Amino acid sequence: MTADDFREIALGLEGVVERAHMGHPDFRANGRIFASLSANEEWGVVKLMPEEQKEFLRSHAKVFLPASGAWGRQGWTQIRLDAADRASARSALVLAWQNIHQKPAARPRKRRPRST
Repeated sequence: MTADDFREIALGLEGVVERAHMGHPDFRANGRIFASLSANEEWGVVKLMPEEQKEFLRSHAKVFLPASGAWGRQGWTQIRLDAADRASARSALVLAWQNIHQKPAARPRKRRPRST
């Protein structure tokens, strides 16, 4: 699995756009981030439900691991791309996309005026 494979799967899902956040690519549906790539593109990250995350950690321990701290406890899950197969990465991406796709669209944030 490569970063390009991850990107291809994510962008193949309905309504997904690629943007950037904090120096790395992310993937959004309904205005919400559901997946991203690390800046060096060695890791993918998906937002799973905690129960889904536990299942991926159990069944693919060498591929999936929780993100650190509160992010991981909320379901954000890292995917070691060089160890992942396309089927398991695709399953995780689809679940993350479905979880976001079911939520209402994110409201645009108000921009704060810049101080001069």
